[in-house]
Amino acid sequence: MSATATDAQILRAVARYTGAQNPSAFLALNRGNDTFTLPGTDGVVVYRRTGRYAVQFGGPFAPDDSYGPLLDGFRAHVTGQGLHLVGVQLQHGDARAYARRGFTVNQIGASWALPLKDFTLRGTPFMQLRNKISRALRNGLMIQEAARPEDWYARLRAVDAAWLGAKGEHVRELEFLVGEVGGDAQAHRRLFVGTIEDQVVAYLSYSPVHGARPGWLHDLSRRVPGGSPGLMEALNAHAIGVFQSEGTPWLHFGFTPFTGLRDTAELPGHSPAFQWLMHYLWEHGEALYPARTQLAYKLKWGAREMIPEYVAFDGQASPAAFVHIFRACNAL
Repeated sequence: MSATATDAQILRAVARYTGAQNPSAFLALNRGNDTFTLPGTDGVVVYRRTGRYAVQFGGPFAPDDSYGPLLDGFRAHVTGQGLHLVGVQLQHGDARAYARRGFTVNQIGASWALPLKDFTLRGTPFMQLRNKISRALRNGLMIQEAARPEDWYARLRAVDAAWLGAKGEHVRELEFLVGEVGGDAQAHRRLFVGTIEDQVVAYLSYSPVHGARPGWLHDLSRRVPGGSPGLMEALNAHAIGVFQSEGTPWLHFGFTPFTGLRDTAELPGHSPAFQWLMHYLWEHGEALYPARTQLAYKLKWGAREMIPEYVAFDGQASPAAFVHIFRACNAL
């Protein structure tokens, strides 16, 4: 038996339980997600169905005593519907739990995080970053945190349309494993907006992160094409200053597939063929996902705290299941 969890239940689960060690856990509240709960247990499973697959986001967001029964119940629910199960953005503890149940588990990439306590942009390593920020400010960039995000939505949608249009006519806006703006969950996010001559030219959204490295997740960024250099850098630097003034311990830059791949991160029973594929896509997969570009942005802030993330296949590692992760993200 399954039931749909409310946003309040999901928020409570991602803030309190094992899955909250996932720095991207707040994305469980994205609109369009499906949920699974089990009578007699606490917590929730978050997923999306695409074709004959159920693509699960993270492991079960549940306390230890409910984690196993909830995972087993969800697995039975999925197979009972004639679907195949694949889980993505599992943390190391999740990966071990899935491997014990016979899933094929491989590292798929990593999340990257920056400790904020002693962070500063001073010094030679950040000289180019400071220059880009200064250029944006000289070009008239004004930055503010949106006290009422809903007042900005129409103008943000115009930025989205321009940003997406510059990517090409066949490019789709990603969902599921990336952040969003709006909806009931917006009250828990932070939104920083950049304007030049009262025109919105860029924005950055941050989601809360709980668990071992609490702070904020840099989860959605947009800018108008052809605008001033340094827009995103200036917005993020401004937000970092705000977060530091509030005593925020960590800034997370989120998950990037194909990055941070380590032989030592793999678990017994992983698929060597899928491991090879991840390394191949890191070297040659820029057309599928710009992992190198994304990682370069994160590393230039000094975000070198690497958190391995995993994919789990119910059975053998499957290229078809891997493709359905991208379909769940609206990338295909």
